[in-house]
Amino acid sequence: MPVRSVLALGSNLGASADTLARTVALLDEHERIAVEAVSPVAVTAPVGGPEGQPDFLNQVVRVVTDLRPFTLLRYCQELEEAFDRVREVRWGPRTLDVDIVTYGELIMDEPELVLPHPRAAERAFVLAPWALMDPEAMLGGVLVSALAERAPDREGLRGYLDPSAEE
Repeated sequence: MPVRSVLALGSNLGASADTLARTVALLDEHERIAVEAVSPVAVTAPVGGPEGQPDFLNQVVRVVTDLRPFTLLRYCQELEEAFDRVREVRWGPRTLDVDIVTYGELIMDEPELVLPHPRAAERAFVLAPWALMDPEAMLGGVLVSALAERAPDREGLRGYLDPSAEE
């Protein structure tokens, strides 16, 4: 049975805007995933990790899929690998990060996958673009927009890319 899932995309290495756009296209091209909505691309300061990283581009995508949670997770990891993601430093710079934020109403706490994403409710870089994409979105019974307003990293939100601008 199809499930609505929210994914968070992030990149701060390489051609980040192009990476996010191509990732959304690849998600939509998958025969068992349909992209329903895509947020604006937020420009945000890095949260955690080593000092001196470039700003991140972050985007939220709502999909409908009949993939099971771990199969969706594996596909997200395949997308990261396709864009040469290297996992050396936790919260370090990366070409692509794809996180499953929600998977329907599923609550799960497994070593490989925790749903909803354990830090999503605290991250303006996820919450703010998500709220713009879906003003009625809820997470843990609270409006995503309300969570975004009180997120500890909200001051790191630098703005949004102009979708009509070319790089």
